[in-house]
Amino acid sequence: MNANTGRHHVVVVGAGFGGLQLISSLRGAGVKITLIDQRNHHLFQPLLYQVATTSLATSEIAWPVRHLLRRRKDVTTLLATATGVDKAAKTVQLADGGSVPYDTLVIATGARHAYFGHDEWEPFAPGLKTIEDATAIRRRILLAFERAERETDPVRRSALLTFVVIGGGPTGVELAGTIAELARDTLKGEFRNIDPAGARIVLVEAADRVLANFRPELSAYAGRALERLGVELMFGHPVTAVDADGVTVDGVHLAARTVLWAAGVAASPAAEWLGAEADRAGRVVVEPDLTVGGEPDIFVIGDTAHVERPEGGLVPGVAPAAKQQGRHVAEIIRARCAGTNAARPFRYKNQGDLATIGKRAAVVDFGWIRLKGWPAWWLWGIAHIYFLIGLRYRLAVALSWLWIYASGQRSARLITQGGGDGGTG
Repeated sequence: MNANTGRHHVVVVGAGFGGLQLISSLRGAGVKITLIDQRNHHLFQPLLYQVATTSLATSEIAWPVRHLLRRRKDVTTLLATATGVDKAAKTVQLADGGSVPYDTLVIATGARHAYFGHDEWEPFAPGLKTIEDATAIRRRILLAFERAERETDPVRRSALLTFVVIGGGPTGVELAGTIAELARDTLKGEFRNIDPAGARIVLVEAADRVLANFRPELSAYAGRALERLGVELMFGHPVTAVDADGVTVDGVHLAARTVLWAAGVAASPAAEWLGAEADRAGRVVVEPDLTVGGEPDIFVIGDTAHVERPEGGLVPGVAPAAKQQGRHVAEIIRARCAGTNAARPFRYKNQGDLATIGKRAAVVDFGWIRLKGWPAWWLWGIAHIYFLIGLRYRLAVALSWLWIYASGQRSARLITQGGGDGGTG
């Protein structure tokens, strides 16, 4: 119990989908909650690629955490970076030397980029996990066209107009499709020395198809849709080198000044903080009820957790799974505070897989219904707008999408971020 309030103190590290859902589900539970995050905003990460490709502004997919929780007097929000956990003292250690005591700790710190042992590739092939990532990528993409307009050497100009996306999952497919539309539709007629439609967009995937987690017929449709947009698909060979001049695939070097990484993620360092067992991606191997082995007062949820499904395989690192885990842990905390033993296993309910390919095509698999093409795109849009927080943001995103759909124009095209921009220089 918290010494000052006499209430059970729940500390949540991470203001992502899982952490915020947990807090929402603990409304009225009579507990004291402290939320710790190193950023002051909650990010709707599924639409982050649309910021990177100029479709949406940052304010349309990220919202101040304090504003979201302004009516929750039981929640204290701390802008701080967690660096460790003292399990004996039951405290979370902070980067500034401070600490926060807990009765129950929930770690929901998400994931970061994984380069499969080649972290030296990151400066040349940035990933997409944060608002800063998205605005930096947007800058790279737009500057590539600007610099190509001034470049007189045909070889260097070709490299500037070549965009390589590494990874054929939903993020890679969505990035490649939107960049192709940006080049062929949005920028049409705006340059004098180059034709943006001549840009080369290459999607590299080590497997034999894009969207490998989807059913083969939907995966095949997505591949055809990308090719109709002008995206080149390279299957069957992993990238073996990335540098400022491009990428190497199967021994062949592809000159490209803009390379984007969508091939893999690794968990936050939560396993190191806890001294807990982790899988190859760094995710904490949790018990069926999402607690850490031997630590019933510590839960790990979302992308940070390795959660095995009874039927085999792992719970995917997607927003619906994190939200379900947040609700599950909240129910356990409520039961414990009521004096009930609530140690029950988490059961994931798959709510379907969705991916979009440009502004008029998508694939949707809800199990009981599978769609592709234009109807799937509308369903994909409705599903994402439904998950957005607040009527204002839903309306803003819907209006932005309708404008893009009707005109082909994307309004979030300002080059505002200074500093280095990696491989476009």
